[in-house]
Amino acid sequence: MNGDNYRKALERAMNLCSRSEQCIKDIQGKLNSWRLTSETENYSIIQRLLDNKFIDEKRYARSYVQDKLRFNKWGRVKIRVMLKSRGINEDDIEYGLGMIDHDSYIKMIEEEMDSKKRSIKAKNLFDLKGKLYRFAESRGYEREIFYDIINKPNI
Repeated sequence: MNGDNYRKALERAMNLCSRSEQCIKDIQGKLNSWRLTSETENYSIIQRLLDNKFIDEKRYARSYVQDKLRFNKWGRVKIRVMLKSRGINEDDIEYGLGMIDHDSYIKMIEEEMDSKKRSIKAKNLFDLKGKLYRFAESRGYEREIFYDIINKPNI
């Protein structure tokens, strides 16, 4: 056990966490890639980060949801899947997704679908709806929401 390497890894992890929200899985990956400490020491570092609120997965989920909505225009389905892949527990995911304002979320989806519709070159209405459907699925929008948008009479 090298105390200097442990301290160096802890400081680097704290610095990383203070610059942007990180989840446990992110920090585990960084600690493993740095190869400064053992698995036991990595666990100890993560525990210290949690105890000192450098890592807070509920806060991470909230931040992740806000960023992916604002910048990527992702839907709840895709955000949920990505948070699960990062090891975030279901309660924290629900907390983060619960921060979404429903009306502004629907408006965002409508705007994205309308923007996509204008850029699509489709042979017919069936082709247009298929392309919009695939677009909405890839963004992670809920079917019950985008299906109604796609099937509006004005499309």
